[in-house]
Amino acid sequence: MPYNIKSTYGHKLEASDGDIGHVKDFYFEENTGAIRYMVVDTGLWLMKRLVLLSPYAFEKAQARSEKNFSVNLTRKQIENSPHMDSRYPVSRTFEEDYHRYYGWPPYWDGDDIQDSGLSVVGADEGLGEEAPAPRHRHQQVRLSSTRGIVGYDVQASDGSIGCVSSFMVSDQTWIIGEWVIDTGHWYDGKQILLPSSAVTLIDHEKSKVFLNVARWDIQRKGAHIFPKAAAAHP
Repeated sequence: MPYNIKSTYGHKLEASDGDIGHVKDFYFEENTGAIRYMVVDTGLWLMKRLVLLSPYAFEKAQARSEKNFSVNLTRKQIENSPHMDSRYPVSRTFEEDYHRYYGWPPYWDGDDIQDSGLSVVGADEGLGEEAPAPRHRHQQVRLSSTRGIVGYDVQASDGSIGCVSSFMVSDQTWIIGEWVIDTGHWYDGKQILLPSSAVTLIDHEKSKVFLNVARWDIQRKGAHIFPKAAAAHP
């Protein structure tokens, strides 16, 4: 069942032998929408060091209504894991060391491809249609922060439709299926859900997200519209 990723920020995390901190952020793969890491604020335990946890560290499905996540690791394993420099983006060198340390398969070699809505599709394809992800991506992989993209201006082919508010994620696959958009005056202050396949480009320099559809497409083909109050608690 999809859940609003914003609703998990601040949730506590429990290793097999005790508390390890709380959820701060997530890193997702831009061209597939797959959540690759949860960012954990370890608080006073590790002097507020940020650590990454792969979906491999969790049960396949956990109830997001609960206020904590259970992690299949010990505190010592997490403490001794490769250190992430939070001042810089996640590097491939760090990821290689990280996956080697835990013995998890590297997703960037194509062994872990997940079907997703966040795919680059042509301008002549309809809203919500998906394109297959390439199987051998290597350096094509780019990770983005879910918190970092909040507030980005969302550009349809004929103008802005608002800004990014959050993301809807499958609790079975850890894949972003829809983006939550604040429409401002365009849709009377409501929020809408857009399928990830409508996103063609994330421009971090300009803080913009570009779509392969026009505003009238969104209205005519029926983006899921709901009040702001409902968006925060799916």
